[in-house]
Amino acid sequence: MHHPTSLWHDQIRHDLTPREPLTSHDNSVSWDVVIAGAGFTGLWTALGVLTNNPEAKVLVLDKYYAGFGASGRNGGWVSALFPTETAGLVKRHGLDKALAMRREMIAAVDSVGEWAKTLDIDCGYTKAGTTVMARKPIEVTRANASIAETRKYGVDSLTWREPGETLNSPGLLGATFNPNTATIHPAKLVRGLARAVEAMGGVVREQTTVTKISPRQVTTDRGVVRGHAVVDALEAYRATVSGRKRVTLPLYSLMIATEPLPETVWDDIGLAPGETFSDYRRLIIYGQRTSDNRFAFGGRGAPYHFGSTIKHSYDTVGRVHEALTDTLTDLFPQMGTPAITHRWGGPLGIPRDWHARVVFNTTTGIGIAGGYVGDGVGLSQVAGFTLADLITTTNSHRVDLPLVDTRWPQWEPEPLRYLGTMVGIIGTSIADARESKTNKPSLVGRIVDGLTGH
Repeated sequence: MHHPTSLWHDQIRHDLTPREPLTSHDNSVSWDVVIAGAGFTGLWTALGVLTNNPEAKVLVLDKYYAGFGASGRNGGWVSALFPTETAGLVKRHGLDKALAMRREMIAAVDSVGEWAKTLDIDCGYTKAGTTVMARKPIEVTRANASIAETRKYGVDSLTWREPGETLNSPGLLGATFNPNTATIHPAKLVRGLARAVEAMGGVVREQTTVTKISPRQVTTDRGVVRGHAVVDALEAYRATVSGRKRVTLPLYSLMIATEPLPETVWDDIGLAPGETFSDYRRLIIYGQRTSDNRFAFGGRGAPYHFGSTIKHSYDTVGRVHEALTDTLTDLFPQMGTPAITHRWGGPLGIPRDWHARVVFNTTTGIGIAGGYVGDGVGLSQVAGFTLADLITTTNSHRVDLPLVDTRWPQWEPEPLRYLGTMVGIIGTSIADARESKTNKPSLVGRIVDGLTGH
């Protein structure tokens, strides 16, 4: 059994003994819902179905164990972020639906904490907001644009803070603060959700590899199971399933964690317990102060692997982890040179148009939810509950959200998929470097925006 080396998994290693795999009895049951993937999406969907219909027969399958993938390895942010910006949502869906999606995302931040409390899951939920720093003039420009957009639509909360009012980082010109972000211990939450599904009567089977998803049946390495509805909740890992390689592109994001730091360091930096942080560069970085006073810090920049390949060996990339360490030290040199105790990573699920969605086909019984682009902790709850409402024909406000769609755009075949993705990854770094020097938007940046739908 492969165990990821994430901080989160390491801290609950005692809880990672896999459940039993699919049994011959399971193969003979006529399930109401069969879910492939025991991460946040699959488990929230299962909880939603069982809440709507406590008598439903629900089966959740996972190749390794619940929370093996991104749900147990992420940055621990419960944010109101959606892959498509508000202006993009307005352009696609109209003002009313766009604002409904924003309100739902903001509500999800509190909802995750409320559900964790109701289900008695001790995941360290702390709502302390997020600070996004601006250290270059062009980043100040982006910050002001974000504030202006927030004021235009009047739903989100974003305020400007001067250097003396926010985090202590060299060269800081200011920062924005958004109160609608919380932190969690993601592995504790996802393992707790799996136990909650079982407590409500659902069945979770681990050590079972899904090889194909077909109308009303799921094929595994341990036989075929049938259900009135079958759900693809595999996110990045759906690229490993027959016929689904072009549905979601697996793009790696990597993380590091420091040893616990003394309170004097945190007082100097000004980062509150559970507070998250980022900055306005193009290359995404994200961090938080953990409950045991570590930095958990991550970012993009790892290569895409031809053919949407996923391997355990891709979870660590020396040069990227070194770059993350250098970036964190540059942001907060007052931390000194603490030991980096954990280095890990994993694939995110990227949809072709960078728009998360939920699709349920009543004819085939196949449902799918995902495309979070790394913003999935809160969004997965919204998506999972929405998919559950569609499956159980429950009339709710969620089924009218712009998250619900009837189609899922496919990625291009190789080598076009590889070439386009690598242009985006390399172009992001080039754009950051040029814009930092010129303090003006670069042509490369506009090309990258076109590729990512921004």
